[in-house]
Amino acid sequence: MLLSVIIPTYNEKHNIIPLTQRLCRCLEGREFEILFVDDSTDRTPQVLEELSRRDGRVRYLHRVNQRGLATAVVEGFRAARGEILAVLDADLQHPPELLPQMLDHILRGYDLVIASRFVPGASDSGLNFQRKLVSLAARLAGRLLLKSLRPVRDPLSGYFMLRREVIEGVPLSPLGWKILAEILVRGRYSRVVEVPFTFQRRLNDRSKMNITEQLNYLRHLWRLLRSSPEDLRFWKFCLVGTCGVAVNFAFFALFTFLLALDVLFSALLASSLAMYANFLLNDAITWNQPKHDHVLVRAAKFYLFSGTGMLLNAAVLSLLHSYWQVPALWANGMGILAATAWNYYANNRWTFTARSFR
Repeated sequence: MLLSVIIPTYNEKHNIIPLTQRLCRCLEGREFEILFVDDSTDRTPQVLEELSRRDGRVRYLHRVNQRGLATAVVEGFRAARGEILAVLDADLQHPPELLPQMLDHILRGYDLVIASRFVPGASDSGLNFQRKLVSLAARLAGRLLLKSLRPVRDPLSGYFMLRREVIEGVPLSPLGWKILAEILVRGRYSRVVEVPFTFQRRLNDRSKMNITEQLNYLRHLWRLLRSSPEDLRFWKFCLVGTCGVAVNFAFFALFTFLLALDVLFSALLASSLAMYANFLLNDAITWNQPKHDHVLVRAAKFYLFSGTGMLLNAAVLSLLHSYWQVPALWANGMGILAATAWNYYANNRWTFTARSFR
């Protein structure tokens, strides 16, 4: 099977030759091609032209007035001839000697192999402290927002290998410098493995990372979230729940301060009204598809599951705080997380089930 190694480049004239030499050495005896997708404004295209004339396994595409690592990778996917596609950077921070091990995993049946900086045996020592913080924040944001990224320790790795069918026919519209996250969200795969590697220090030139690319990443996360109905539904549910807290406080203040009702009665009444407001918003916004049950049946289920969630919150709080001496604030927060997870799962599974059409 032909392996296509796709390498996006931008002003990497000093790294092209040593990288190609290392690739050819480590892939000796295997069928492969090296495809550079180049956006350079320096002499990199001349270096690539000379190299491709000397070695038929090397090809390159030079894009004029175009920038973007992720879009370069997508264009490389289209132009590649191989059934197996690998992506790595040209700056020598990704050791090409890992490719044979990654290829062996593909040949053993994995759909996607990720060179990871964060599994046992790996290291991100090539990043300075500031870059490590930026990388950590980016990973946390992605894994928080998108369920498909959570099983992967390094969902923003720029070094990975996949079978072509993973992205065949998949509409990829990347923004910025990270393409793996979009593949994890939209790709067609079942088996994924991460292999450790040491992220090397950059030897030549300066990093291309800047504030524009970081903002593009956040915009891209938002686009991926909007295109993922399951993830978007969960965050709508959380937003509705936050609004419910505000409704609860508003009614509680009305009943206690303006109507002078009993505090406990006011709390119960305010909670009931807030819960009903949450039901209406979730019914209309979070789960806005045609429903199977009557609205009153859905409301009853919502009250039942939400009430169970309140009991779960109290149970987790009591257990953690009373028996394991977890500070009350942290214990309550964990109880809220447990209740939120239960409420979402139960209502998604049983309350707002979509109507089936036959």
